[in-house]
Amino acid sequence: MNILFISSLYSPHIGGGAEIILQRTVEGLQRRGCQVSVLVTGPDAGLATESVNGVTVYRAGLHNFYWHFGAQRPGRLARLGWHLRDRYNGAMRSYVKQVIDQQRPQLVVCHNLAGWSVSVWDEITAAGLPIVQVLHDMYLMCPSANMFKGGQCCQQACGTCQHFRKGHDTRSAQVSAVVGVSQFILDKLRQRGYFSAAKGYVVHNASPYAAVHDAPHTQRESNPALKKAPLRFGYMGTLSEQKGIRWLIEQFQRLPFDATLQIAGRGQAADEAAFKALVTSPNVRFVGYQTPETFYSQVDVAVVPSRWNEPFGMVAVEACAHSVPVIASRMGGLPEIIQDPLNGLLCSPDDPDSLGHAMLRLHQQPELLARLSRQARVSVAALLNLDLMLDSYESIFAQTLLDNIVHRDPTVLPHPV
Repeated sequence: MNILFISSLYSPHIGGGAEIILQRTVEGLQRRGCQVSVLVTGPDAGLATESVNGVTVYRAGLHNFYWHFGAQRPGRLARLGWHLRDRYNGAMRSYVKQVIDQQRPQLVVCHNLAGWSVSVWDEITAAGLPIVQVLHDMYLMCPSANMFKGGQCCQQACGTCQHFRKGHDTRSAQVSAVVGVSQFILDKLRQRGYFSAAKGYVVHNASPYAAVHDAPHTQRESNPALKKAPLRFGYMGTLSEQKGIRWLIEQFQRLPFDATLQIAGRGQAADEAAFKALVTSPNVRFVGYQTPETFYSQVDVAVVPSRWNEPFGMVAVEACAHSVPVIASRMGGLPEIIQDPLNGLLCSPDDPDSLGHAMLRLHQQPELLARLSRQARVSVAALLNLDLMLDSYESIFAQTLLDNIVHRDPTVLPHPV
């Protein structure tokens, strides 16, 4: 099978979990004998080719005001201009045509399209190739990709989103198959009229931490020193309002018992400064970037207090993979990972005190904490299996190719098994 993948970024440019999953998928399929290539945006003009771990990667210079993977956040007017051009960036189509002509793929798999815009669908269709669209976020409905504004989730598309995404739902009818990384994200777009002609699938992301077995913190129940120590809470991820950092800090500092909170990750400088200004307790520490292996060995409970609809929530899987139970918000795809009370507890931004109550409950019920810790890793076993994810994608791609053949010539029927 010859497959071209198109996305915004690819290693070493990692913006988040989508890029990690894409790389694992591409390299995994190549190991299985598929011919794969990747087309992504880049900071330099023109089309350049390189090899990343044996995978052919094309980097196309972005025809927009700036490349969106920069260290500095552009000003408001610059961002507005960027999104105006990104409504339909027809100038990017020539790159798609050039790579399709060179690689001759049988189908094209699109991941994040920021920078490319939905113009790529038109070019792929012009080449007569089937399209598989993988949904990692809400970019197709919202320029910011999160439908989060004014400190809360948008219940419907605002005027800005309606303007910037006008016609996207109609164009999505070109897509042959659509894959959501959660049932939530798939349903969200289909309910808005997207992908009317596509077969729908859900393939949960496979965590890269399948090799974790035993971790020191799982011994809290049997270790006298740990049993007497303050309960250790931890947050790992981007430091932003939508991730619920403010909510977490405020709730933690109201707890009526001794505990610690470590906050790992980075964010915009202004956001980090604002969150640090909230801290009045010496038990709250910002520890910067940490590897999951290091971080989860130092905490008893992970907190994922997202105020927006996380499309999946890989950080929750990673915590469970390290035998750390999770307090997660009942938002987006998180309830598809964290099941209360199997591997954690759920709370809701609509009830702010529910987060503090969940933290208090684990302090008051050490036997519950111990049980959740024991069950955490096995509860996400299927999400730690890369082969299961690859099997699903291979099956979807094969079915899409078959459907495309039958669509072109209805007299062609699949051979009986």
